Amino acid sequence: MQQFDVVILGGGLIGASQALCLAKSCPQLRIAVVEAFTANDSAQPSFDDRSIAIAHHSATYLSKLGLFNQSAPYVETIASVQVSDRGHFGKTNISAAEYQVPALGYVAEVRPFGIMLHQQLVQQGITLFCPHTVSAIELSANVNILTLNDNQQLSAKLVIVADGAQSTSRAMLKIDFKPESYPQSAIIANIEVSGGHHQRAFERFTEHGPMALLPMSQNRYSLVWCVHPDAVADLMQASDDEFLTQLQQAFGYRAGHFIKVGVKAQYPLTKGQASQFIAHRTAIIGNAAHTVHPIAGQGFNLGVRDIQLLVDLIKTAHNQGLDIGTYPVLKLYQQQRQQDIGTVLCLTDSLVKLFSNSARFIALGRSIGLLSLELSKGLKKPLAKQLMGHTRQGLKT
Repeated sequence: MQQFDVVILGGGLIGASQALCLAKSCPQLRIAVVEAFTANDSAQPSFDDRSIAIAHHSATYLSKLGLFNQSAPYVETIASVQVSDRGHFGKTNISAAEYQVPALGYVAEVRPFGIMLHQQLVQQGITLFCPHTVSAIELSANVNILTLNDNQQLSAKLVIVADGAQSTSRAMLKIDFKPESYPQSAIIANIEVSGGHHQRAFERFTEHGPMALLPMSQNRYSLVWCVHPDAVADLMQASDDEFLTQLQQAFGYRAGHFIKVGVKAQYPLTKGQASQFIAHRTAIIGNAAHTVHPIAGQGFNLGVRDIQLLVDLIKTAHNQGLDIGTYPVLKLYQQQRQQDIGTVLCLTDSLVKLFSNSARFIALGRSIGLLSLELSKGLKKPLAKQLMGHTRQGLKT
């Protein structure tokens, strides 16, 4: 039996970040990570060719712990965001300069970011069981006992479940998670644009679904194109030229002229949250706890806020000589994360439904709303605050 204070199940971006944030904040703790794939494995689902939006707050937190470098070659700055409704007059622009911050956020390519985190796991001396999976979880009064697929056994005062939306660990703990599917799928691809992107991001609502363009290195955009499932097959099978033509027609020319597309991938879109975020000596974080529509780039940042709170609670309990896995500690995590998670789920779902409605008076209301945001800094501030991930701190103006 190998004994640990904390065992994290899942070594993707959130699981690896949780382990590193905890190790750097509480170096006395014995920490292990169980992960099914090696970082360089092309089959590693957490480290694919997607890019993620890292909000200003998340970037600041991770940077302080040496886990994020805005100058890394796989990172690009988001200096401004334009939100618009195709075919209607309303639009609004949000810029970092308005709020006196260096960036609204950043875009990181998932694969190199994940590999860097795994290198830090080794450098930090965190015990890594990889590639391994958990075959059984036994709950007992003082520790939880994990049996791995090769029959090794680990004991932990606290288990953190971070193995994604399809979490097998969550299922073993009999925690319900009932995702709701959207009538859309997301097509992901990297798009090269002539003339450069100038660090601008776009959130574009169309009659077929929302589209997002996030600035990347080498004058590329990371595209998230939400379409009806019936249209996915044709777009995925289209030649590069055909795909770019249809993309340009759907998005328009606000971002420039699209000239090249990389490898395309598709993902179903769902929302949902676990029935509870804690179990006996267990906390659930990241996509294992909640999944959101990618409409506003909130998913990774919601997970970072899970991490930050859990680190704060564990550090406080440990410094006071308390058992870090007991119910009073975990209860605070459950209580304090509910509002933020509920707000983001409601916000993203409401945006999808509002901008999917083609009724004329609804469209007019959307345009007036976006125009009002553009004209009023007071109205725009809450949206900017949410985009930057500032949910617990005040935002300087």
